This record gives sequence, structure tokens and C-alpha cells, in this order.
Amino acid sequence: MGMMNIWIFNQYAHPPDLPGGTRHYDLGRELVKRGHRVVIFATSFHHYLHRETRLRSGEKWKVEDVNGVRFVWIRTPPYWRNDWRRVRNMVVFAIRIWWLGLKLPILVPEIGKPDVIIGYSPHLFTPLAAYWVAQCYQVPFVMEVGDLWPQTIVEMGKLSGRHPIVKALQRLENFLYHRAERVIVHGPQMVDYISACAIRRDNIICIPSGVDLSRFDSTSIFQMSHKGFHVMYLGAHGQANALDVLIKGAKIVQNQGYRDIHFVLIGDGPEKPRLVALANELGLENIEFRESVPKSSVSKVLCEADALVAVVHPRFFTSGGSLNKLPDYMASGRPVIFTASAANNPVEEAHCGLTVPPENPQALAEAVIKLYQMSPEERAEMGKRGREYVEKYHDIRKLAAQLENLLQSVLSEK
Repeated sequence: MGMMNIWIFNQYAHPPDLPGGTRHYDLGRELVKRGHRVVIFATSFHHYLHRETRLRSGEKWKVEDVNGVRFVWIRTPPYWRNDWRRVRNMVVFAIRIWWLGLKLPILVPEIGKPDVIIGYSPHLFTPLAAYWVAQCYQVPFVMEVGDLWPQTIVEMGKLSGRHPIVKALQRLENFLYHRAERVIVHGPQMVDYISACAIRRDNIICIPSGVDLSRFDSTSIFQMSHKGFHVMYLGAHGQANALDVLIKGAKIVQNQGYRDIHFVLIGDGPEKPRLVALANELGLENIEFRESVPKSSVSKVLCEADALVAVVHPRFFTSGGSLNKLPDYMASGRPVIFTASAANNPVEEAHCGLTVPPENPQALAEAVIKLYQMSPEERAEMGKRGREYVEKYHDIRKLAAQLENLLQSVLSEK
């Protein structure tokens, strides 16, 4: 099959010069190398930075070419917390991508009409708009599920399973699953849930989080250039990340007199001011908070660490959340401490670190001390196993080939 014009609707897609997920940019860049065209519709208001990043005053939208991948940036109203303003932001984005999706081939003729459209959750308004646009062009609609909505909302305790909003979202979720030619998921823990919605298992395709290994220099990732033992967390600072556990674990390490162990937390999110206040309240002298970094700098920053920590709310990962940072962590060649009770545990499978129970600061502190007391050679072997694991299962080039085959299969059926 020849060239495909692939449209991806993902409100939170980012290029590598911004913090945040670059999954669709990375996949898109590989697909462009394979001769396809990729257009990503995303908001220009950054979810964690809480500011406009791409549009000048007066611009409502624009097209930007980033290494062959075309981003269509959409202006949406600002928000600072997970309140009604964020809901407004989601709805406005869905309406504007629906309107612009229908007009874009006329307004920007070189983009052309789509051959297939992917609508990405977490929130369901974006895939709904993608479905509407696909219907108008009479092309296949593929749904991609990053986090299960509304299941994750219920499991995280934000709304009751009987709440009218949850019931409405469940009906919308089922509607979209049944209208999609395929449902892409990021982890096997999502398959049972979606198949229970009367979706055939062979229509649910797992394409996990990937990593662009070209960002990690395999000849230098095992070199250390600092004193002490640095334990790093890099990612969002939100409720799902349960970073209280890490801060309380740092307190235990400090109380036990391990002065060489330092904790570094990098990123932004709604919980960050409270977490900084908690660290100050506990009198922590072994912790440092840094601002988020662009995705293009993540590999360099991760390689400053001796160990990495992935802390997750106990219900988030098991209920359908996806942990996008793990492949980057493992690609850096550092041992990983994973605080989760997960059915699929890449850290355990790869033998590249330690898994401890969630919400257990004492167990986390003991894991940190255990890694600290290991020889550098033992930690390096752990890191190498993690690197080999992502090369085998999470290489973005392999995942792009899988996505290409899936989309070509959908089009051939049509």
C-alpha cells in the first residue's frame, strides 16, 4: 500500500522542545521517514506549564512543520487547576478541532484530506471529534486509549461510579469503542476492561509507550560525573504520581544518616507547591525540586542520576493509567525503583531494578538504601538489562512499524 495521510487528534501532544509526552511526534517522525504524511492536532496551551506556547496574540490556530511532522496548534482557554475551567478547555478543543478538521484541506491545501484518523484519549471529547471528522471524510476512525476514562477517575476517588457524569462518560466511551475500526491501548491491563465492553480482543491492539533511542548515547549513558548518590524522579507532579511517598521516604533516609543520598524531583504539576511545602515542613535537607525540562533534554538529565524512581498512585496503573516515563528511565541505563502493584511490571520483567509496595515510604527508603549499598558494577548491570529490554520492546522504530501495519490493515479492509 502507498503513502497514507494520517491525522492524529491528541490535545496534549508535544514536540521535543517542550516538556511532556512526545509519543505521537516520535511515531509520526518515523512514519514520515517511511513515506507517509502525519498531521497532529494539539492545543497550544501547555497542560503543565499553564501558558501559551505556540500562538502569538490574535492567532487562533496555525500549522507548524516539526521535522516533517505537521502540528496544527489550536488556541484553547487557560486553566490552572482540575476544575470547570479545564473541562471548558477540553470541550473548546474538541469543537475547534472538529471545525478546523473540516476546513483545513481548503485553508491549507498542501495538507490534503486524511486517509485515516486517530483520536487519542485520556478525555473522550477528542476522540469524539475525531470520529465526527472521520465520518465527514468517510475514512476509518481509530481510537487510542492512553488512560481509561472514566474508570481512572472513579478509581482515583474523584467521582463515584454512580455519578451521572460517570454514567454519561461510560455511554460515550462504549459508543466510541464500537465505532472505532481498532482500539489501540498502551498496556495489557487495559485489554480486559475494553473487551468487557463487547469489543473483540483482536480489534484491541497494544502499542506500548516507546522511546527514541537515538536521544540516548549508548556509549556514554553509563558514565557518572557527580559526587554522592542521586535518586531522581522526572515527570508530572499530580495526584496520580503519589510523590508524598517519595518525600516521606527521603525523610526516613535522612533520619538514618545517609548524607550522600540526594533526591531530585524534576517537573511541574498541580501538586508541586504542596509537595515543596511538605518537604520544608519535614525539614528535608536532602531534596531538590527543579523545573520541568524539554523532552529533548530528558536523556541528558536522566543520565545525571544513579537511580530513578517511578512512583504511582496504587489505583492509577492497575485501573488503566499508562506510565509513559518508564521506557525513558530504562533507556538511560539506570536502575529503577518502581512503587506499584501492577499486573504488567517492566522493571520486574527486565530485572532492571527493585519493585516495592505502593504507599509505603519505609519500603521505598529501604530500596534506595539497598541500591546505594550495591557496587557500581551491580547497578550498571541492572541498568544494562533495562536498556536491552527497551531496545527489544519499546524502540519507537519498531512501534511505528507496528502502527503502520495496523493502519494499512484498516485501510485495506475499507
